Amino acid sequence: MVCIRIHRVAMMLCGCMMSPGLSLSAQEHTDSLRTHRLQGVEVTESRHHKALTSAAPLYVLGRGDLLQMGITDIADALHRLPGVNLRDYGGAGGMKTVGVRGFGARHTGVSYDGVLLSECQSGEIDVSRYSLDHVAVLQLVVGDNDDLFIPARQAASPATLSIETMGETPQDHSPHLTTQLRGGAFGYISPFVRYAQAVTERITLSAVGEYVYAENNYPFTLRNGIYKTREHRANSRMNSGHGEINVVWQPNELNRLWGKLYYYDNDRRLPGIVRYYTNASGETLHDRNCFGQARWLSQNRDGRWALKTNAKYNWAASSYRDDLYPGGVKDADYWQREAYASVALLCQPTDRWGFDYSADYIFNNLSSSLPTATRPYRHTVLQSLSAKYAMGRFTLLARLLHSLYFNKAKDGASAKDMRRLSPSLSLSYRPLPAEQLFVRLSYKNIFRVPTFNESHYFHYGSTDLDAENTDQYNIGVTWQKNFGSRWEAQVTADAYLNHVRDKIVAVPYNMFIWTNINVGKVEGKGVDATWRVGCRLSERQHLSLTGSYSHQHIVNRTNRQSPYYGNQIAYIPRHTGSAALSWENPLVNLTLHGTGVSSRWTNNEHYEGTLIAGYWETGLSAYRHIDLGKGRLQLRGDLKNLFNRQYEIVASYPMPGISWQMTIGYEF
Repeated sequence: MVCIRIHRVAMMLCGCMMSPGLSLSAQEHTDSLRTHRLQGVEVTESRHHKALTSAAPLYVLGRGDLLQMGITDIADALHRLPGVNLRDYGGAGGMKTVGVRGFGARHTGVSYDGVLLSECQSGEIDVSRYSLDHVAVLQLVVGDNDDLFIPARQAASPATLSIETMGETPQDHSPHLTTQLRGGAFGYISPFVRYAQAVTERITLSAVGEYVYAENNYPFTLRNGIYKTREHRANSRMNSGHGEINVVWQPNELNRLWGKLYYYDNDRRLPGIVRYYTNASGETLHDRNCFGQARWLSQNRDGRWALKTNAKYNWAASSYRDDLYPGGVKDADYWQREAYASVALLCQPTDRWGFDYSADYIFNNLSSSLPTATRPYRHTVLQSLSAKYAMGRFTLLARLLHSLYFNKAKDGASAKDMRRLSPSLSLSYRPLPAEQLFVRLSYKNIFRVPTFNESHYFHYGSTDLDAENTDQYNIGVTWQKNFGSRWEAQVTADAYLNHVRDKIVAVPYNMFIWTNINVGKVEGKGVDATWRVGCRLSERQHLSLTGSYSHQHIVNRTNRQSPYYGNQIAYIPRHTGSAALSWENPLVNLTLHGTGVSSRWTNNEHYEGTLIAGYWETGLSAYRHIDLGKGRLQLRGDLKNLFNRQYEIVASYPMPGISWQMTIGYEF
C-alpha cells in the first residue's frame, strides 16, 4: 500500500511539472564561482577547477551539483563524497556526525561561513542542524588546506568541512524573497523563507527562517531468531527551528565586513536502541545554540597585502531528561560557551611567492547541573606561518602550526596543559602542459586534545590524558578533459596512509567503572576516487554521471600480542560508494542516485553477532523550474530508499524504509 501511494504521488508531481501554459527557464550548467583579488586583478576561479589543481584532496559540491545529483540534506551530500564515514541515528533530526578516512568526528572540523563551529563537550559537530536550503557550497578538504589565507584554527584538523551559505549581493535595491514548503512521509513538514536586499550601495541585508517538524514514526522489521514482527519507531518526534540575520558592508572595493547572528532550537524525543519485547523510551533532549560572528577583510590597492580578522561568541545549552529511568527521573543540563578571535596577514611580494601569518585565540568553558561537575575551562592560542610558491606548472605550500592549550577547572583537578609544533607540506605538479593532468603529494602532522567529556566526565573521564597524534600521507592524480563540444570528464584518485598514536580509548578501571587512557595505535590505508562525466545531447538536454568510491583499511596496531591486533576499527566499512545519473531536459529533470557501504563491525574486538550488514540505498529525484510572473517556481519530488531496503548505520538504530518528499518553492 505504501509503494502504491508513493507511486501515485510521483505521478501527480510529474503531471504538475509537465502541465502546459508555463514557460520553462533555461537550465544552468555553470559551476559556482569564487572571486578573489590577486595582485590587483580580479580573478574568477571555477570551484571544480580549484578541486582539480589543489595540492591536497578537495571535494566541492556547488548549489547546482546539490540539485542535479538529487541531494536532499547535508548528510546525503556527505554520503556522496569519498572517504566519509557518517554516523546517522535515523530519521529527520537524528544526530549525524562525520568522520573522514578513519578519523572520527572529533578529528573533523566544520566551518560555517568561514568560522569553525564549536563543540567543546563531546568534540562532535551534529551536521543535521544545518539547512541545505540555505547552502551555496559544501567543501571538504583532507589534509592541509590549499588556501594560504586562512585562520590558524582551520589548519588544526586532519579534515575540514566548509559550509558556505547563500550570501550573494542582489543586483538591484528591490527586496528578493524565497519561500518554500516541503512535506514528506512520517509527518515531515518544513517551511523555509529567505529575504535579501541591497538596502544601499554599500549595505546588504538578508534573513533566513526555517522550521522542521517530523513524527519519525517509520516502520521497521524486528527479527529475533526465526521470528520477526513489524514495529514502528516510537518516541522519535522532532520539533526544530533556526533563524539567521546577515549583513554585508562594503565601504569601498578594498574592504568588506560580514556579520551574522544565528539561533537554533531543537526539542526532540530520543527513541533509543531497538529492544526485544518493548519499544518504550522516555528520553528527551532540548538543544539550543546561539552565536554571533563577524569577518573583516581589507587589502591594499595592488593586492600584495591583505588583512583578515574574525570574531565570534558562541553559547550552547543541552537539557536531557529520562522519565523512565529506573528509580526515578534522570535529568541533566549542560552549558558551554566560546569566545574566539583571529587575525591573518597575507603578503604576496612577487608573482610567485605568498606568505601568511595567522594567530587565533579561543576560550571555552563547560558547566552543568550535575553535583559532580568540575566546570572546566580552556585557553587556546594557535599560530601558523605559511608560505606558498607557484611557478608555471608547479605549486608548493608549507605550513607550521604552533598550538598552546591551557586547561583549568574551577571545582576539581584540571587536564594537562599542552603545546605542539605541527608541520605540513603539499605540492602539485602538472607534468604535461597541454593536458589538465595534475599530480599531488601532501603530508600533515596534527594532534587532537581531549574533549571536556574525555577529561572530566564523572568516573569515565581522566585528567591524565595526552593528545592524540596523527600523521597523514597522500599521493594522488587529477585529470580533466573536454572531448569536443559535447563530452567532458573529470577524474580524481588518491592513495593515503594515516597513523594515529596515543589514541584515546575506554578501558575497564574495575568491575563497574570504565575510564579513558592513551593506549591505542591505528593505521589507515586506503584509496579514494571520484568521477564526473557529462554529455550535451542537444541544446536543452544534458546527461551526467557522477560517482565516488573508497577503500578503507583502518586497523588496530596497538599490541601485536593481542588477538584483536589487525582488526578493522569499529564502524569503518572496507568499501563505500555512490553514483548519480542525471538527465536535464525541457520537461522534467530526473536523477537516479544511490549510496552504499559494505559490512561493518560495531566494536574493535569483532565479537560474534556484532557485524552489521552492508547496504545499497537507491533514490529518485524529479524537479523543474518554471518562470512565473516576476519570479521562478520550483517543483521537486524525491523518493528515498526506493526498494524499501531495511538497514542500519548505527547498530540497533534502524533507518527509514521507502519514503517521499515533495517541495514547492517560489523566488523573486
